[in-house]
Amino acid sequence: MVPLARILPEPPSVLPPPPDWARPAGSRESLEDATFFAGAALAALHPAARSAHPLAKLWRQRLALACAEACVRLQGRAEDAATLRDHLYLTRPGDDPGPAGRVLQAWRALATTPPFGPPPPPDADWPAALAGLLSLSLDEAMLEAFDAAAALSVGQKNPVDAAAEAAATALRLRPDCRPLALWLADAVLARRLGWPAPVPLLAAHLKREAFRHAIGPQADAAPWRIACAATYGRAAMAAFDLHADLARRAGRLLGVAPRLRGRDAGETVLKLLTEDASPAGPGRAASDRSMRRLFERLVELGAVRELTGRPAFRLYGL
Repeated sequence: MVPLARILPEPPSVLPPPPDWARPAGSRESLEDATFFAGAALAALHPAARSAHPLAKLWRQRLALACAEACVRLQGRAEDAATLRDHLYLTRPGDDPGPAGRVLQAWRALATTPPFGPPPPPDADWPAALAGLLSLSLDEAMLEAFDAAAALSVGQKNPVDAAAEAAATALRLRPDCRPLALWLADAVLARRLGWPAPVPLLAAHLKREAFRHAIGPQADAAPWRIACAATYGRAAMAAFDLHADLARRAGRLLGVAPRLRGRDAGETVLKLLTEDASPAGPGRAASDRSMRRLFERLVELGAVRELTGRPAFRLYGL
């Protein structure tokens, strides 16, 4: 059996908290205010976004889940975060998780591999892949939206303004798919800020009424930029708080790990540190029953949570 010390990472670093004044309080009615506070929030988030700790993968997956839930609602569907998680983790490998499940896959893909280089993404055909996941037709308008976003991902323009412009351009070109615009905005922001992978932010916090500033008879670039900047300020602070909570939970899990005796205990703990959820199925060396006992032990120790509230088909996570 491989020693746990060789499998598991050190606890994640405790990041310095952002100053109280950087947290949004009320509306940001001017572009200068909205941009200033967005910059402060994104600067506070920067160490988490640049972190190479395995927990960063789980953190991005939780943010992707929140963005996917918001996008599914924009599409008029009723699936919530718990249902989306079920679609992903309780579907057999290779099976179609359904339209809502594919939206979640799109956001998780963004949180894993940046669509704009360098280096060039392994999947060079991002537009086709994303069109399939978002149930879109791959046409010239969608390709043009990708090209515009790629161009905005480099240069000297304010990163938040670049993200807002990428979203507005995509909304004008493909008004039938708001998730595409929100997805591209986060991709542009990450490239401009030098993050190794995008952090899903905008979709989960942008208010529905803000879209009228990007397209339609009331479209106006200035209110749209304010809305996006204010949203990135709120989203970055929420993402920072989520990272702090997950880091605390990860420290608890790593603290109890030496007390575990299951055959796949080390691999299970590492998976819990890097995956949004895990079913209690058979492990590499442990039986289904042994794995269920291991997860029950982790719940008793306060190291993980059962996420579904069901007596069967349970999922566990930090």
